[in-house]
Amino acid sequence: MLASDFEQIYRVEAAPLYGFLAYRTGDPDLAEDLLADTFERALRARRRFDPLRGSRRTWLYSIALNCLRDRKRREGAEQRALERSLPPAGGSPTTLEIVERKLTLDAALSALSDEEREAIALRYGADLTLRQIATVTEQRRTTVEGRIYRGLAKLRDDLAEPPA
Repeated sequence: MLASDFEQIYRVEAAPLYGFLAYRTGDPDLAEDLLADTFERALRARRRFDPLRGSRRTWLYSIALNCLRDRKRREGAEQRALERSLPPAGGSPTTLEIVERKLTLDAALSALSDEEREAIALRYGADLTLRQIATVTEQRRTTVEGRIYRGLAKLRDDLAEPPA
């Protein structure tokens, strides 16, 4: 696929694809991010497009669906990591206590870099080994290990109870 073909696909498909993503997510900002991710992946993979397997439009929507699924998987892994990180209380915590803990943890996680958050989510949310995370992220094992170590240290500092 030539660059001019790609530009034409963008002009024709960007608005309908954005509408689809906005409908699926219910979040215009997330839909914009997913649209950008879709076209970035499509641009990188344009040489692999095979018109015998389907139209350009179906190819593009397949990429968009994969971006949407990847985002959902990441969110699911982050949510599982959040749930695992809540310490068990002496009794059943109230809904308000659970929400407060989650907000505190969300704030601490948001202070991490994207790479640290992703590495921690893959390690504790998806329960992947360091080697598997390195393969998935295409990083060296030592890089992944460092990100997890630094991220957990930051979380410990942010979530530590102040001395009484």
